[in-house]
Amino acid sequence: MRQGHYYIIGAGFSGQAIARDILHYHQGEVLAFLDNDRQKIGTEIQGIPVLGPIYGALRSLDKSAQVLIAIPRLPKNELHQLYQTLIEHGFKHISILPSASQLLTATGSLALTREVDPADFLGRAPIVLDMQKTLAYLQGKRVLVTGAGGSIGSELSRQLLLAECQRLYILGHGENSIYQLDKELKKLQATGIGSNTQVVSVIGELQDQRYIDFLLSRLNVDMIFHCAAHKHVPLMEGNPVEVIKNNAFVVHFLVQAALKNKVPHFTLISTDKAVEPFNVYGVSKALSEEIVLQAHEAGHEGFSLVRFGNVLGSRGSIIPLFKEQIITGGPLTITHKDMKRYFMTIPEAVSLVLLAGGTQSKTGCYLLEMGESVRIVDLAMQMLEFYHIDPKKDEIQIVYTGIRPGEKLDEKLYADDECIEETEYRRLLNISAKNRRQIDLDTLMSELSPICFYDEKHENMYRNRHILRKILQKYYKNLENKSDEPEY
Repeated sequence: MRQGHYYIIGAGFSGQAIARDILHYHQGEVLAFLDNDRQKIGTEIQGIPVLGPIYGALRSLDKSAQVLIAIPRLPKNELHQLYQTLIEHGFKHISILPSASQLLTATGSLALTREVDPADFLGRAPIVLDMQKTLAYLQGKRVLVTGAGGSIGSELSRQLLLAECQRLYILGHGENSIYQLDKELKKLQATGIGSNTQVVSVIGELQDQRYIDFLLSRLNVDMIFHCAAHKHVPLMEGNPVEVIKNNAFVVHFLVQAALKNKVPHFTLISTDKAVEPFNVYGVSKALSEEIVLQAHEAGHEGFSLVRFGNVLGSRGSIIPLFKEQIITGGPLTITHKDMKRYFMTIPEAVSLVLLAGGTQSKTGCYLLEMGESVRIVDLAMQMLEFYHIDPKKDEIQIVYTGIRPGEKLDEKLYADDECIEETEYRRLLNISAKNRRQIDLDTLMSELSPICFYDEKHENMYRNRHILRKILQKYYKNLENKSDEPEY
């Protein structure tokens, strides 16, 4: 690879902005633009020649240079075709300016580009949002992102740089993920993106109620995006007490502290597994939703939740797992041939979360419109196609392993007693319940507390799974019975 030598596909606004960024910060040399616009072909932009049409020009290019794809809103099928053609012509270093980044910022940056990933060709084209207008409510504000080192939290943090917040607090329990995110955000700021925002890294334990109250009393935040949560269903079935402690009690502590310290806006990231929950993880998220909804219904209109399905490419999800299995030669493991899930790209989900955070909801409950559910086996076949593998030729095996603890064949986005209403924004829906009955949260949390937090007066209850499940089943009737579950 010729270090610092680039071809930019797309001589439009985004491509020109990346070229300016490369030249301004002396990051290398742009050898040429490639474009299909006849009026641009044969001209020079910023002293850089414009070659084309794209497919015809590829033969004569230096295959050791890096290729940057910078075409806003390029349909996924066309992106896939372009990528495959570049591979066939011998290019090995291909990057893309993600569509969400193109829509979110008034400029392009080399720092925003990344390697092409299979998730870029899956799902649907992201909706076009006027994010400068969407993010206006956060300009000059102090924003806290919990779980900032995770997939959703880190993407939220990147997009929040574009809001020109006064301060962006990135909070996490694990120092390595926060360190990496802090480094990445500083790199973006060095190119002028969100350069006026003070990024503050915070390492802390959200299960510590006193710490949360202390933290919010000092930070004076205007907005909290709560992304921190345990998410792995089978793993949490083996650790049911911990998932209630980490998911439900943390939201309980955060909401109480936010109300006490007069934080005006709070947005909870929720999941389709909170709908008529079948496993303890789903119950933990349903209970988290209830906590936020009751705050909203008590008159705190800035408190809301956003529910959606799976996101493509998140840590621990199916795309990275398939990628790892394919690279190591297989087998590709799928739980069941009929298993389905709803999918959305991380940038699209995050941009809609940010939109929801600045929109007043009459119910406090949003749902992202996820499209049609996708069979996991079909997703696997698309992944194999990306890596040029034909399973019929036995290059890699597909093995069905069986449904794991706590899993269902498919998920519901809303319950039978919930109604879906359109909002003024595409793909952002409002959820209301027909006959919503509030849970007595004070009673429930008091019942659960000695199970999750040691109390010498109730020593026998500490970490007792049987008591935990019995209590939860009083409130969540669909929770699965576990006759073989150990007591502790």
